[in-house]
Amino acid sequence: MSRSTDWTPALWMDTFEELLYDDNELDYDDQWSLNFSYSQTDDLTKEEKKRGWKVYCHRAYGRFQCGSCHKNWPSARVVVLFRYRLRGDRGTVIMRPFGQACRSCQDDEFDLPGFAKKEVEHALLRLFGKIRKNCYGEDDDDDDGSSASSTKVWTKPHEKSLCEACIMGICCQDE
Repeated sequence: MSRSTDWTPALWMDTFEELLYDDNELDYDDQWSLNFSYSQTDDLTKEEKKRGWKVYCHRAYGRFQCGSCHKNWPSARVVVLFRYRLRGDRGTVIMRPFGQACRSCQDDEFDLPGFAKKEVEHALLRLFGKIRKNCYGEDDDDDDGSSASSTKVWTKPHEKSLCEACIMGICCQDE
């Protein structure tokens, strides 16, 4: 049984499949797959843009646990970066979760986040909205410019110096 602080790719894969095939969130006859890359950034080269890649940066609520001291903490500013494209009848999504470092240890180690299933669903539904808009030409009915969750959760102020995405210049904090 995984804890809420564990990074669990299977939760993302299973939820992706459920939303896609059970709930028909992308009601087209294309095959979509979800993969993970722990090094991708939000920068697309001209070549990648030409090949149809798009980027969606989502901010989610997650929990972290330090790999060294085992302290855990919540964050409402966990960055999840998606790259996606549709080529022919095959769609690909590549996802990267960004980590945060422990304030106590200050060891420059980024721990990956754990998410509740409803948070994963929210992130993927937002992603599917972007895919419907950018790959299929539908209106994005949920595009208010923000990817913040509908339920506001109080957490301590965001510490940019401990956020892997902020350090790399890709925190979607100000969306």
